[in-house]
Amino acid sequence: MGMPSMPELLMVLAIVVLLFGGKKIPELAKGLGKGIKDFKKAVNEDDDTEEKKSVAKTAGELENGGSESTSEQSETKQTEKA
Repeated sequence: MGMPSMPELLMVLAIVVLLFGGKKIPELAKGLGKGIKDFKKAVNEDDDTEEKKSVAKTAGELENGGSESTSEQSETKQTEKA
């Protein structure tokens, strides 16, 4: 079964207009557009949240790594003095 041809699409459109009426179709399209917009916004917010978590984790690792190397350096200096 391939793509529907033009006459088939026109029949489907005519049935939709008969079922929902001419005034209801723009409302349905508006609702569908708003739903898609909200979905994209939620996906972007989720991506931003994950990105912030990974940045915070990386920053935390860098801070911890830096403090550990500083303590290792001080232990090495104390060992050299002794």
